[in-house]
Amino acid sequence: MKFSPPLSSGVLIRRYKRFLADVSLDDGTEITIHCPNTGSMKNCNDPESHVWFSDSGNPKRKYRHTWEIVAVDDGELAGINTGLANKLVQEAIEGGLIKELQHYETLRREVKYGEENSRIDFLLENKGKRCYVEVKNVTLGEGSIAYFPDSVTARGQKHLRELISVVAAGDRAVLLFCVQHTGVTEVRPADSIDSQYGKVLREASLAGVEIIAWQAKITPEEIRLIKPLPVIL
Repeated sequence: MKFSPPLSSGVLIRRYKRFLADVSLDDGTEITIHCPNTGSMKNCNDPESHVWFSDSGNPKRKYRHTWEIVAVDDGELAGINTGLANKLVQEAIEGGLIKELQHYETLRREVKYGEENSRIDFLLENKGKRCYVEVKNVTLGEGSIAYFPDSVTARGQKHLRELISVVAAGDRAVLLFCVQHTGVTEVRPADSIDSQYGKVLREASLAGVEIIAWQAKITPEEIRLIKPLPVIL
């Protein structure tokens, strides 16, 4: 996915109220931009970090700019816009990149399913066979390891329970970690942050839910998935 128009850059002053961030531009101007990430953004919101943001071009929007990328440790980049994760995954599926998710005739998004009133990110279907794909955006990196989640997530636990039920009903279920962090080489559950999520994740794997991860290449010009990463449970 290419950014058009190109991203602008600045220095992070602070992120606050979850959805807002103040940024200092090269000329000293300070602007407030939208932060499209409801998580803790642990290790991704340090003041004085270099950030890149998009411009909606809509002067009527209260915050017309959206935070997209942040520079993290050792000059690596993280894509913090959780709204891009599904777009990146769909682009990779339709481009034939994710081999595990090929050979389906149709792809539908945000389909209602399950006993807990959920919506699946992608429902792939082919001749009566169904594959439910739940996508999670991963930005927390510590050294070479990416962790999920970056805060306690009851919603994430619910999604895992729903996927377990999908497998029990005879369909295929996949949890796909979309890793928007360039400096990591594997993904693990963040047990120190949400031990219950890690517990249910392992239960889901044992129940037959397929757990995979794909890493993005991130530049101020483009973000796209490029390679799988191992998931260590």
